Amino acid sequence: MRHSKSLNRIYFSGQFAPDAECTLPAAQSHHVRDVLRLRDGDPVTLFDGSGAEYPSRIVRIGKREITVLVAQRLEVDRESPLAVTLAQAVSAGERMDYTVQKAVELGVVAIQPVTSARTILRLDAARAAKRVAHWQAVAIAACEQCGRNRVPIVLPLLPFGQWIAQAPLRACALGLLLAPDAPRTVRELARPQGAVALLAGPEGGYAPEEERAALAAGFLAVRLGPRVLRTETAALVGLAALQALWGDV
Repeated sequence: MRHSKSLNRIYFSGQFAPDAECTLPAAQSHHVRDVLRLRDGDPVTLFDGSGAEYPSRIVRIGKREITVLVAQRLEVDRESPLAVTLAQAVSAGERMDYTVQKAVELGVVAIQPVTSARTILRLDAARAAKRVAHWQAVAIAACEQCGRNRVPIVLPLLPFGQWIAQAPLRACALGLLLAPDAPRTVRELARPQGAVALLAGPEGGYAPEEERAALAAGFLAVRLGPRVLRTETAALVGLAALQALWGDV
C-alpha cells in the first residue's frame, strides 16, 4: 500500500536549501526506501525542527543513500498557543514510549523524565543517556507523523528531588501536580498568563514527601475526575484537558 503525501514527512537535521539536492543519511534513507517504500519521483516533506518544512521530491534511490530535490521553504506553524512542559516519572516497558509519543502529538514543548521513590525502572548513567536518546527519537518520529515542525526536547533524566530543587517553575506561570485526591479540578483554575509545567507520577503515584516538595515549590494539586488513572493515561488526559481549556483542541 502506497503512503499518502501527507504521511511522507522526514526529519533531517543536515544542511539543505530550496532548489538544491540533498542526500538523506542512512537511517532516514532506510526509512524512506524500506518502511515507506517510496520510489523515484515520489514527494516527501523535509523538516529540520526550526519551524519550517520543505516540500521535496526523490530523485535517486541508492543502496545506502537517497537523494531528494528540495523545492521550497514553507513557514508552517502547527504549535499550540499553550506551552506545556511535561515532567513525567519514568514508567517501565513501552509505557514511557507511548507517553512521549502521545505527549508530542498533544503539543508539549519539552519532556522532563524524572525518577521518584516509587519508580520501578532504575537506570545507571549510561543506560539513562541511551533511554533519553531513544525517547528523543520517539519524539522526532511523532513529529513526522503529526505534522509538527518543531521537535520537543527530551531533557536529561533527573531524580525528582534534584529536579524540584532547581525551581522548575521559574520559567512557567503555572505548575500542576496530578493527584487523584486533590481538592480541585483543572477547569476550576484561571487561564495562566504563560507556560505550564505538568507533573505526572509513576505507578502508585508520588510519595507523600515528594508531593509536599512539589507543593512547597509552587505546584497546585489537581485531580482528573473521580477515577484513578494509570501512569501512561494520567499525563495524556491532563494534557488533553489543558489543550481543550486553554490551547488549540
